[in-house]
Amino acid sequence: MIADRRAGITNLVRESVRPLLALFAWDIIVVLVFQLAHRSWMDQPALPFSLIGSALVLFLNVRNTAAYNRWWEARTLWGSVVNNTRSFSRQMATLLHGAPELTRAMIGFAFALRGGLTGTDVSVELQPLLTPDLAARVRGRRNQANAILYEIGVAVRARAEMEGIHPAAHAEIDRILSDLANGQGGLERIRNTPLAIQFSLLPRLLVRVFCLVLPLSMVQELGWITPFGSTLAGFLFVALDEIGADLENPFEASAHALPMRAITRTIEIDLLQSIGEPAPEPLAPVHGVLA
Repeated sequence: MIADRRAGITNLVRESVRPLLALFAWDIIVVLVFQLAHRSWMDQPALPFSLIGSALVLFLNVRNTAAYNRWWEARTLWGSVVNNTRSFSRQMATLLHGAPELTRAMIGFAFALRGGLTGTDVSVELQPLLTPDLAARVRGRRNQANAILYEIGVAVRARAEMEGIHPAAHAEIDRILSDLANGQGGLERIRNTPLAIQFSLLPRLLVRVFCLVLPLSMVQELGWITPFGSTLAGFLFVALDEIGADLENPFEASAHALPMRAITRTIEIDLLQSIGEPAPEPLAPVHGVLA
């Protein structure tokens, strides 16, 4: 996630520079052909292009809104995971007299959830957090985050029965585990349901085509300075398209993805400190980007 506005502007310009250079070169070709070897088919009125541009902006706005809603929902679900892991550690301290192994396993759940969403191996991070028995039971599971959460639930039930915890208190802990499962399910739904291809592919194609024909509506009025006017207008459309594409997949390894490493580091710090164990430092942005 871009945490510095200056880095965000720099990144947007860097992502847009290649199509803009291609557009600028095309604009120069159009101007040269129009000025030096005028063709009648190049006498195109500006009004149709203005109407098409307005419609394209509306279409891009709908796509960008859908992409941002996906990104924001994923961030909200991660927020619920953070809150519920904190509540779980508090319940372990107040109802089960500590249970530090379960608190560490909850950190492992957050790490496994991040690994499942990004498709990365987090076994090295899980090793110091899970007991040998728990690690053996979840090893090889297709969904390790769900397996860890299931084992935590089984362990909580055993501890509650052993210590004679009131069923209502046990139900409150189980509610937290259910909320965590719901948060995980929502995140996996976003990952497994890509944005409709009409929204992900068609806007990019339409923007490219529109930018190709844009100088034809300007060259009669602007003449030799058409490349500057057309490229500036084209940048607005390319930028709108890039914004939507960047937010479309909140778990992708990019500068625009959710800062899941920073989020899970926050969970790790809060839960380790709750059981009195040393915790690492929070992650800081690198070149304006928080991973």
